[in-house]
Amino acid sequence: MQRTCALSDPVSRLRFVSSLRAEALERLGVSRVRDLLLHVPHRYLDFSRVSKIAFADVGQDATVVGRVDKVQLKRPRPHMQIVELTVVDETGLLVATFFRQPWIAEQVKVGDAVALSGRVTFSYGFKQMKAPFHEVLGPADQASSYARVLPVHPVGEGVTLAWMRRMVSAALADVGDVCDWVPARLVADHSLMGLGRALREVHFPSSMAAAERARRRLAYDELLCLQVALLTRQSVELEGVTPTAHVTDGPHLDALAAALPFSLTAEQCQAVDQILADMAAPHVMNRLLLGDVGTGKTAVAAMALAAAADTGTQAAMMAPTSVLAAQYAQKLGPLLDAAGVTWCLLTGSTPPDERARVHEGIASGAISVTFGTTALISDSVSFSDLTLAVIDEQHRFGVDQRAALRRKGPGADMLAMTATPIPRTLALSVYGDVSLSQIRHRPRSGAGVSTKVVTPDNLDLAWGAVRDAVAAGQQAYVICPLVDDADDGSELEDVPEQAICAAKFLHSATHTAETLAASVLPDLAVGLLHGRMGAGEKDEAMAAFREGATDVLVSTTVVEVGVDVPNATVMVVLDADRFGLATLHQLRGRVGRGDLAGTVFLSAAAKRGSVARRRLQALEATSDGFELAELDLKLRHEGDVLGLRQHGGVTLRLVDLATDADLVEWAHEDARALAEADPALTRAQDRPLALEARDRFHEYFEELERA
Repeated sequence: MQRTCALSDPVSRLRFVSSLRAEALERLGVSRVRDLLLHVPHRYLDFSRVSKIAFADVGQDATVVGRVDKVQLKRPRPHMQIVELTVVDETGLLVATFFRQPWIAEQVKVGDAVALSGRVTFSYGFKQMKAPFHEVLGPADQASSYARVLPVHPVGEGVTLAWMRRMVSAALADVGDVCDWVPARLVADHSLMGLGRALREVHFPSSMAAAERARRRLAYDELLCLQVALLTRQSVELEGVTPTAHVTDGPHLDALAAALPFSLTAEQCQAVDQILADMAAPHVMNRLLLGDVGTGKTAVAAMALAAAADTGTQAAMMAPTSVLAAQYAQKLGPLLDAAGVTWCLLTGSTPPDERARVHEGIASGAISVTFGTTALISDSVSFSDLTLAVIDEQHRFGVDQRAALRRKGPGADMLAMTATPIPRTLALSVYGDVSLSQIRHRPRSGAGVSTKVVTPDNLDLAWGAVRDAVAAGQQAYVICPLVDDADDGSELEDVPEQAICAAKFLHSATHTAETLAASVLPDLAVGLLHGRMGAGEKDEAMAAFREGATDVLVSTTVVEVGVDVPNATVMVVLDADRFGLATLHQLRGRVGRGDLAGTVFLSAAAKRGSVARRRLQALEATSDGFELAELDLKLRHEGDVLGLRQHGGVTLRLVDLATDADLVEWAHEDARALAEADPALTRAQDRPLALEARDRFHEYFEELERA
């Protein structure tokens, strides 16, 4: 027990952790003993699968071990230093090349045994590796004393690999035998490795298979702790509130269903049934509606709004932009009118006189449904009886903003919606405290969209398509990553991890609009829309485009979500490799929505065969948002896929959501079963898990307590 308690101690208490090394570890995110034990290797050198140099396949990754025959430091030009190691074994010779790492020439000596791991190439008559991972094993006659599987931990300035291994080894010896915080029944049910053994095997594995089993055990722990944290948040938020059992068979709901100009699809009906069942139940609804672009989530949400009106209470629908909030009011307002439901629109651009009337109607209960932006959560807005909160594109709001809307109606049912396709594993892990409804298919496919990847040199093809579309009475979007030329791109969301745009500069909306109007498309009406414009300016720009006064709208991704102009048929995305797949998929959903086919040109300077080019080619090949979301998850970390870096979410360090789907399902089901049997996790067998979840996600719990 004493060793278990020591997990929360500062890492400086461990052997070999001097004050300087503690500072270096802090920079790596390691401040506590627990952090060090969970600072797992990001790769291994598997000496049980070492290739002889002669048999290392060209074009493939390989690990070779040999003796250093020659060390050369070259300076082909000023400020360029290259170290070449000539390594030999009994079968042949290989040259390893290191760029801008001159210290390797001092670190490695002739006669040393080294391990090299990397892609094998062939040039100048020799097999080569460029910038391989290398490990000095010491004098060749002593190299056999090394372990068969060598861990490679993430390190940084002030901490070498050798010192990291030494510190981790000491930590395992001193505090590695900790109590297992997962109930023994769950460990046995899933045939998981014991915690103490998992910590040892993940850092110093006896085999690669053991390393993977250990990682999966620790990944399950991370998922389970996150699920417990999410369910704890839910219980804290709902503590002491009185839920509303909504009426789901009233006249407003029937009238709205009759007013719809189309019949709901089977998937839409299923989602409506799930939502209304939750609303009618004597507990607070917390549901996430997942649906690709154009799948009809708005119609489904409208049924929930009508149910609130039938109950004699109020509903609020919060959108991330004033443009989208106004669009919902324009689309749903006439339907609500037909159903006899009162409604209003409240955004930052609402005139003062109208705002006062809206505030009064909301406070008195005369208004049943309110569409709006974050203006809904201002202190001046007071609902009479808010029992349903609908949040569109909910991941675009911070935790505090979502909680603030819910506080406007304690005990209100929550329906979150997103048009960003999210793989089920990701939804279950990051949104584990919610129930899921999903709509995969569009009720009306529209004329469709064709996607074409072009290079900047071939942009004339895109501009020609824009001219042809306008000549035919249609319109076009041009999307840029930046607002102004002075921007450096640091504020971009949904940027692929470690993305490097091949272009020498990034296009800005303001400069592009000026250029198109002056020279490229001088005979067309070019408009501008971006996030830094005032709410009134945005509304005017969007209204001009919607009404046809603007032929070409140059914009940032502010048009990504929900903007609906059926007459727009062409979109040109500049510097497309600066956007994630989810954003690009959302953007192209703005065209081809009606009877007119759409064409999207993705302009990027990325080279053929590069990761960026393969991502764009995936968009050419499929229009299935969920298929793209799965691919996006394989290419990038889940935090980047969801935009969690910008929105305060929890990211997972040990889990690979692309391959750990079974762990996600286990953790989700296990956490819910534990919560049902012991909501506060106060039983003796559950208490260690509750403490571990709180300790592991302590910042998350502290934020929850502050809220």
